[in-house]
Amino acid sequence: MTPLRVLIGCETSGIARRAFAARGHDVWSCDIEAAEDGSNRHIRCDIRDGILTEGWDLLAVMHPPCTRLCRSGRRWMSGPGKWTPPKQLPQGRTWASLRAEFEMGIEVFTACWAAPIPRIAIENPAMNDLARDRMPADLPSPQIVQPHWFGEPAYKATGWYLRGLPELSETQRLPEPERGSDAWKRWNRIHRMPPGPERARLRSRSFPGMMNAAADQWSIHA
Repeated sequence: MTPLRVLIGCETSGIARRAFAARGHDVWSCDIEAAEDGSNRHIRCDIRDGILTEGWDLLAVMHPPCTRLCRSGRRWMSGPGKWTPPKQLPQGRTWASLRAEFEMGIEVFTACWAAPIPRIAIENPAMNDLARDRMPADLPSPQIVQPHWFGEPAYKATGWYLRGLPELSETQRLPEPERGSDAWKRWNRIHRMPPGPERARLRSRSFPGMMNAAADQWSIHA
């Protein structure tokens, strides 16, 4: 296996960075926030500010701003049709501020997809129609996977937009618990998290099992 120069974008947990590093790659993560593990292989920057052109072999963007791009956030962006005033807004928010977040999400996603890097994987939920209208013409449909395909007892539909890389193959699919059971409720813990200052960060964390599968499979492909 040839070592790759890998950039893990929009990650502070270090989960994906460590998975690729364990396979012998030259891996760096970047985010506007500091790394949780204090790694010296983490760069604090906006991913749009030049780092994408520094000669990477593989770019994996873990958690770009997606709240306003995903289907679940569509109701806050527009009423019936496209770009009509929403019927309701989140408490304390304005439509202008939500649209600014939408534009930032579009900019980050399209900058990463257009990067001069041969292998790209961007983690993002299935998009709403407003976001899809702004996406590059060559963007494929995402591969949707679940953590329990990779040995993680959890539900979280995870979309991967891929270029130059194969779709992920499951490695350790767990049998799903009975709907409504205590185990099923635990598997849904991400969706059941109460509101709080840490909710967004905790909900966006990568699953080690999925990242180990990505590091294994995408390293071999390269």
